[in-house]
Amino acid sequence: MFIETEGTPNPATLKFLPGRDVMGASTADFASSDTAARSPLASALFDLPGVARVFLGGDFVTVTKTDAIDWPALKPQVLGVLMEHFVSGRPVIEGRAEATAFEDVSPEDAEIVAQIKELLDTRVRPAVAGDGGDIVFRGYRDGVVQLHMQGACSGCPSSRATLKHGIENMLRHYVPEVVGVEQVEL
Repeated sequence: MFIETEGTPNPATLKFLPGRDVMGASTADFASSDTAARSPLASALFDLPGVARVFLGGDFVTVTKTDAIDWPALKPQVLGVLMEHFVSGRPVIEGRAEATAFEDVSPEDAEIVAQIKELLDTRVRPAVAGDGGDIVFRGYRDGVVQLHMQGACSGCPSSRATLKHGIENMLRHYVPEVVGVEQVEL
């Protein structure tokens, strides 16, 4: 098994491509070891010293490190955990998928929200996944779109610029009702 690695815009995060399906159409973001109990893969990665966050994408895994360790020391350990996990045949996630998080949307805004979600799914999420992350719609009120950044995008120095200058401008162009975009944490 050969696992490729790619840098991301977030210098604390690397993207690992095992050359196989990881999560399929869904994703899972683990901000700490306490949240990773349902994922044997994420739990094993958090057992490594210096791992701060694990994001499981469709065909990739992103790992965010702490400042206490450098990538030359951590990268081979991450590659070893990924190799061992995928060769063993263990599941990436055990049990049922988590329920979808609550979205703050008024029923009268359903058509606008559908347009926003379509743009996010077709234009934004593929680009963000290419950088090792994901962006999740969390709400729309009074013209403001609420988005949650995951994976390499969470804590990335350029995520605010991506939200304001990229995503917000695009949404405002195609959906005139949008007046702004804000990042929300779960």
